[in-house]
Amino acid sequence: EDTLPANERRLLNIIPKLKTKASPVDDDWEVRLKEEMVALIAYMKYAQSRDTCWFKIKPKSKKGIEWSGDVTYVYDYKSYTFRVEFELTSSYPSAGPAFSIKELAGLTPKMYKKNFVICQTQHFFKLWCSNVPHFGIAHALALGLAPWLAAEVPHLVQTGKLPLDKK
Repeated sequence: EDTLPANERRLLNIIPKLKTKASPVDDDWEVRLKEEMVALIAYMKYAQSRDTCWFKIKPKSKKGIEWSGDVTYVYDYKSYTFRVEFELTSSYPSAGPAFSIKELAGLTPKMYKKNFVICQTQHFFKLWCSNVPHFGIAHALALGLAPWLAAEVPHLVQTGKLPLDKK
């Protein structure tokens, strides 16, 4: 955590750490899911207070296993919004969520082709593994997906792979 940029270290103080180590197949999953929602709400409120609310996600059912929503990245005064999906598997939270953005399939090498899942850096995986069970969905968004979008969207626009007028 000491090697993180200052803005990411700040997020670690804003997004509550989770306590319950439970996957969707465990008896304590409802407790974990409530902790996830508290952390997501805290992160969303922080983002709204800074006028940087870049994601809208929600579970597809009350079980909280499959999630979907939209993520937005602003580059060169233009908004680029993408549909994101992920599923919390039985290995969660030991393994973090795998974010899928089908719209970007084939546009970047930083995506697994089979299931349109973004390739998060080894840095993020190491950080995630050292923070189990304290990290959750909000942490994965803030420290995994957001930096990925910050690296990939400008590159995709500059190389002409994303239209300049994407809404």
